[in-house]
Formats: sequence, structure tokens, C-alpha cells
Amino acid sequence: MISKTEVISLLHSTETFRVERTVSTGDMDKFQEAICAFSNDLPNSKQKGYLIIGADDNGNFSGLRVDDALLKKIASIRSNGNILPLPVISVDSFEYDKGDLLVVEVSPSLVPPVRYRGRTFVRIGPRRDIATEAEERILMERRTAFMATFDATPCFGATIENLNIDIIKKHYLPMVVDAEVLASDKRDIKEQLAAIHLYDTTHDCPTYAGIILFGKNPRHFLPGFYIQYVRFSGNAIGGDVLNEKRFQGPLYSLLPELETFVSNAIITQRPVSASLFRERTVINYPNNALRELLMNACMHRDYQSNMPVRLYQFDDHIEIMNAGGLYGEARPENFPTVNDYRNPIVAEAMKEMKYVNMFNQGIRRVQEMLRENNNKEAEFDVSKLTVFVVNVFSTVNDTKENTLSVPQDVPQDVSQGDLDIWIENQIKKNPKISTEELAKACGLNPKTIKRHIAKLPHIKYVGSGYSGHWEVGNN
Repeated sequence: MISKTEVISLLHSTETFRVERTVSTGDMDKFQEAICAFSNDLPNSKQKGYLIIGADDNGNFSGLRVDDALLKKIASIRSNGNILPLPVISVDSFEYDKGDLLVVEVSPSLVPPVRYRGRTFVRIGPRRDIATEAEERILMERRTAFMATFDATPCFGATIENLNIDIIKKHYLPMVVDAEVLASDKRDIKEQLAAIHLYDTTHDCPTYAGIILFGKNPRHFLPGFYIQYVRFSGNAIGGDVLNEKRFQGPLYSLLPELETFVSNAIITQRPVSASLFRERTVINYPNNALRELLMNACMHRDYQSNMPVRLYQFDDHIEIMNAGGLYGEARPENFPTVNDYRNPIVAEAMKEMKYVNMFNQGIRRVQEMLRENNNKEAEFDVSKLTVFVVNVFSTVNDTKENTLSVPQDVPQDVSQGDLDIWIENQIKKNPKISTEELAKACGLNPKTIKRHIAKLPHIKYVGSGYSGHWEVGNN
């Protein structure tokens, strides 16, 4: 990070393409556009850009006092998903006699173009603007020189015909590119796809990300790209196979199919007794927890491997295994607090399609959902170099923790047949009580209460509506 002395020199620097000063503390659009522009580094200076909050264009201090809330708000820009690919930034505050300065240091992106809400911002001297087609092409060409990840590499042997272009045009491009920009974009489809990392114009072929996300037959190029579901009898692989299904195809069609299958075929719910007159629904697995884990498996798997994602269901647990261990900065000792992306383009697309959020909160949210559903916490095996394994355990048949309160004058060990006696006693105590109040008190449906009262001819309702009351005759 820049030093306190260097900040002062930047306040009066003539390198205007590297510095933006502002006295505003609430214009998040302005801040994010500036960070996006610095990330794109159109002059290719390979120098860091600086957003300085607390000084005007002439370098005069505004008297700002930086607090934790402002620091957290600005730091959240890094991972809020509005700027994609995610920017590399550092945020710090500096105290001076004339006031504080909050400084955002932005590193040039290795994989431009970077977009804020679908628009590519660049810096032209002191001005910030939306990139022209020619400028965006320069950024795309620079990106091809740095293809650090597999999903960014060209899929040799594939052509534009191997992509579902209609789906991309109708559904995906409007998600990732601003509507006005898209309407005025006169480039051919190959250049449009190259701008979102799905096509390599240098080699005139789709990238692997394009094939993974929108390929007509991805397994022709990636044989291990499918999900294998098996339902075993018992709690080990040696049990009988009760059901088997294979999910394949590009992610845009595979993911919704997988979501539907999990909801309809894996998630089960059944009623269990929670109290004398009340039942509650027990769900074997929280749907969103399984969804999160499966989306992570699709996002982080090693697509070069011939091993499919394994979704194995047993009587008491589910095992999810995908090829590829922890990647990059993520290691066993810092998992799950530190994450990294093996397939950043695929991850970016899944975020745009609302399947993941890229906030590094997935594992924490999964554990919270499991606890809320009375499941054990998921167990992650991150010790293997070539695979990543997670086990999720089904709910235990234990209803005590979720038993709802019952009126004190209802014996906890009374049989279901004594509901009539309880109803009669409640009516004697309060002749104005309604069937809805009776139902709420014992945890049953009002229709059930009405059916029981109908079988008790000595109990009659006199009058109508709220002005009426119950009368109990001789039985």
C-alpha cells in the first residue's frame, strides 16, 4: 500500500490518469466507475491507480474524518459483484492536520476488460468514460496475452457453430452488458463474445468457458464434464443401487435441471408429532444448502479431469465430490476463510446468472442452514490434492427441540381421543372463545376443531359472529 508521504505527492500529481480525487463520501457509482477504469488501465502503464476520498480536484483537504463504517463501505466494493472480474484493491485511511484521506489503491487487471454493471469504464487523462469499441478491443487483445486459467484458454477444434448463439444473444448478453451499450454495439458476434471471455479472436475459436457455459455438446471436448447421481441403499458404496441419473450439457441448461432434481427427488419432508395436538414437518436436508454445495462443485471443479462430479446419496448422508482440490490461495490451513477461483470466467457467468454470489460466504451459509434444520454441520475433506469432498448428514429423528408450547392445562400424556374433553373445558372457561383461538392454542387446524365440535351435540353456539357465545348442555 502507498505510504502517507506518497499520498501527499499524489494530491498534486500531474499523472491524472492514475489519480481521482473527490470530496464525496456517498457516491458509490462514482467510486465503482473509477475503480473499474483504473482496473482496465487503458494506457497499459502497469501502474496502480488511486481513488482519494477527502480532497478536491486541486488537492485541498475537505476536513473529512474517516470512520469504520466508511472504510467497510468502500472495502465492500471489492466483492459486491458489481465490478467483474473482481478488482484487486487495497483500502486504507491516513490522518493529517487538515483532515483524513481515504485511499483506494487499484491494481491493473490481468484479464480486462473489467465492467461495472455491464459497462467498460476507462480513464482518458483526467476524464472517466465508457470505452469505445476500439478501446475495448485493445483491452481484449491485452487479455489474450495473459491466459492464466483453463477456462480462458482457446478450445482448439471448436468453432462458433459449437455454441448456442441464440441462447447467448437472447438471455446471457442482456444479463452482462448494459442495455444501451448492447443496442449500440455493431460488432460481429465473435467480437461480442470475446468481450465477455467466451471467444478467442486470435485463434478464431471459443474459449473453454464458452463451451462449458453454452456449448452444444460440451462432452465432445470435455469428457468428464457431467454430474453422476447414485442413490445407494445403506450408508456405504457397497449397498444396492436404488437410482441413478446423469446430468450433462452446458451449465446454462444443466444447472436448472439439477436444481429441480434436488428439490423433487432428494429433498423429502414428513410430518412428525411435535406436541399433543400439533405436528411439524421434518426436512431431511435444507434445499438451499445442497444447492450451494452443488453450485460450488460446478464452479470450482477441474474441467480438464475425466472424473465427473459425484453426487452420492446414502440413507444417512450425501457425499459430493468434484475433481480438483483447493486452488490458488486457498489451503487447508485457511479454508474456508480464504477462497480462490480455478475458473474465474465460469464463476463470473454463474454469478451473473444468479447461481452464486462470489462473496466468499457460501460455506458459512451452508453450515448455518444445516444447523437451523437440525442437521449436523457438513464435513469437508480438503486434505486430498486432486479432489474436494463434502459430506452432508440427514436430520436426526428428534423432535424435542422443536416442540411448541401447549396450554398448561392440557396434560402432555393425554391421548388424541381426549381432545373433545379439552375443547369442552376451554369453552366452559371462556364461552366467547373462537374456533380459531382454540386451534391456535392446541396447534391444530380450525377445520379440525370444527369437526370435533360438530360431534358434540351438547355444545351449541348461540347468536352469530362476535356477539355470540358457546353454551354447554348436559352430555
